[in-house]
Amino acid sequence: MPSTSKTLFLTFDDGPIPEVTPWVLKTLKDYNASATFFCVGANAKKNNEILKDILAAGHSIGNHTMNHINGWNSPNKKYYSDVSDCSKIVKSKLFRPPYGRIKFLQTLHLRKQYKIIMWDVLSRDYDTSLTGETCFENVKQSAGRGSIVVFHDSLKAESRLRIALPATLKYFSDAGYNFASIDFCV
Repeated sequence: MPSTSKTLFLTFDDGPIPEVTPWVLKTLKDYNASATFFCVGANAKKNNEILKDILAAGHSIGNHTMNHINGWNSPNKKYYSDVSDCSKIVKSKLFRPPYGRIKFLQTLHLRKQYKIIMWDVLSRDYDTSLTGETCFENVKQSAGRGSIVVFHDSLKAESRLRIALPATLKYFSDAGYNFASIDFCV
């Protein structure tokens, strides 16, 4: 994102889930940080109260498809339907394709209705072969003004996220950064 100030845009993919998302919300609050949650529709439907908590805390939300499907492996019509199903629960004009995989025609079609948000810094907290410290180092070494950083509020990423997120918030706060939701800048 274009930014002349020391601003990071933290994003969380795959939630909301009760085991991780409330902890993320508390951790963000401890640093007065805003973020954007790209929600899987099936999770948002099951955990609607947590979705409401995200919004009540002042964060933004985005569509991450209903069932976390890979655009490269999906027929276009099925992909559009999955995005549409998610939009009935996750009311947002922001969209992030799961795995960052989306076909060119899918991009052309979806950007008529959505602002497609990718990233420039991947924490890789989903990678079970890494440590939380390594995930933090990925962010520390790569992020700068206007960076969009991806974390995951998922069970798979939880053990690494619980180390990398607080370390990221502390390091960049100490360096004078603030943390903003994407919707305030679109």
